[in-house]
Amino acid sequence: MKPSENEFNGVAPEIMRDNRYMPHFKDCIGAIDGVHIPTSIAPEKQIPYIGRKGIRTQNVMAACNFDMQFIYVCAGWEESAHDTRVFLSVLRDPVMNFPKPPPGKYYVVDSGYPQMNGFLGPYKGPRQHFQQYRRQEPRNEKEIFNQAHSSLRSVIECTFGVWKKKWKILRDMQGYSFDKQVKIVIATMTLHNYIRRHAHGDRHFVRSEEREGYGSSGEIEMDDDVEEEYHGHGAQEMETIRNSITQSLMNARNNVNI
Repeated sequence: MKPSENEFNGVAPEIMRDNRYMPHFKDCIGAIDGVHIPTSIAPEKQIPYIGRKGIRTQNVMAACNFDMQFIYVCAGWEESAHDTRVFLSVLRDPVMNFPKPPPGKYYVVDSGYPQMNGFLGPYKGPRQHFQQYRRQEPRNEKEIFNQAHSSLRSVIECTFGVWKKKWKILRDMQGYSFDKQVKIVIATMTLHNYIRRHAHGDRHFVRSEEREGYGSSGEIEMDDDVEEEYHGHGAQEMETIRNSITQSLMNARNNVNI
């Protein structure tokens, strides 16, 4: 699973035709997040896979583009693995073959990921999830950025939502070895992409396009902020980009109000 040839060239069509994001996020190539999928595993190996609610899950990190297609997946991590640990392991290991952003491009991520070159997170402190802005408008510049950022980032949540609704096997994989469960995750994501490309009018994708946040539980899961020491090379550069986007959003907002 990888991006199509020349996918990172130019501006994503979905951003190009949406004035909420264009031109502010013109260099964004996709979104990254993790998702927990129920797993069945031998009793002696269960402890690292047991989550806060007592459910055994595998931690899956994925990246998607703005057409709701997966362009990268790393499955099979234990539930207890922090997003930062999974993310940095993927970036540091050439064998993982992660599609790193070209110079000047970036993925949007939540605050559970480190701020580093090619990965743009929200401002910490203000509201960071698009659901939090449904009843109350942004109160300051940082929240204006976070609202737009979280709305753009919600594509990964919608993509996960469509994928999980379409493949019921993901809810219960008892009877399969853990290795096969990991392969099922990857195989269903591959089929998800095939359907997206070829089955125009698929009901799950249509519904997701009609409703922001489709497939999510509606429950806001607060991200564990990354400690400052995890911020890697290029953190200051991404801070500059974030501030520049914030100013661009403010200018657009002020022009509308003139």
